[in-house]
Amino acid sequence: MTIWSDTASPELAAAAARTDRGHEVGLVPVGAIEQHGPHLPAGTDTIVASALCAEAGALTGSLVLPAISLGVSYGHGTVLAGTLSLTPELLVATVHQYVRWAAVSGLSRLLFVNAHLGNSASLGVATDSVRLLAPQLRVGTLDWWAADPAVLAEVTADGADIHANRAETAMMLAIAPHLVQADRAPDADDPDRTDGLVFRYTAPALSRNGVTGRPSQATAELGAELRRLVVAAIAGRVERGRTEEPALGLAPAPDFPF
Repeated sequence: MTIWSDTASPELAAAAARTDRGHEVGLVPVGAIEQHGPHLPAGTDTIVASALCAEAGALTGSLVLPAISLGVSYGHGTVLAGTLSLTPELLVATVHQYVRWAAVSGLSRLLFVNAHLGNSASLGVATDSVRLLAPQLRVGTLDWWAADPAVLAEVTADGADIHANRAETAMMLAIAPHLVQADRAPDADDPDRTDGLVFRYTAPALSRNGVTGRPSQATAELGAELRRLVVAAIAGRVERGRTEEPALGLAPAPDFPF
């Protein structure tokens, strides 16, 4: 594994240019800084994304880029303390700059590993424009909770609108237990109130404490299993991504710039 921010320029150039196993794939953790109920730290999503990428990078020997620590957290509103948010447009622009500057160093394939649902739309928009305007560069996204069917089943077991719930709390117990205020988890449970809704609302309109789910049921053992499955899924994508080519080849890039 090569940690981008810990590595000198010559070694970064060599890692990006390595071709003995195909094209190198860089991992970019994408998180958020936002309220996570009374028991989890505001940096939960960034902590989780960074840990998953570091472990997958160690398994595959791939490059791990610095995390995009702030995400799009409009959904949490302004009532609950702790949230810092980018605009959706700024996250799109940030992804574009990661792609552009990684390519300058010779790294043309990036997988953005996302740990916050609110980022998904902007990541989709950002990677859409890259695939159209710079098809020689390869970008993909992966939401950790959807990385494996078994993971998705566990994550949504206590509600479809996941936040600071059983699975996310379990993941933090496996990754950074010292940051979990476990004594508060038994009183933090709050049900998912999104079922059947027509419109969208911020968290304070649907949750009494910023939680959706049952963190009281979280265990470190569940977190370790989820972590194992997600890391394996990320590593598998890195390995396949090193040699993946589109079935019908690449269309030429348009004449307008990326």
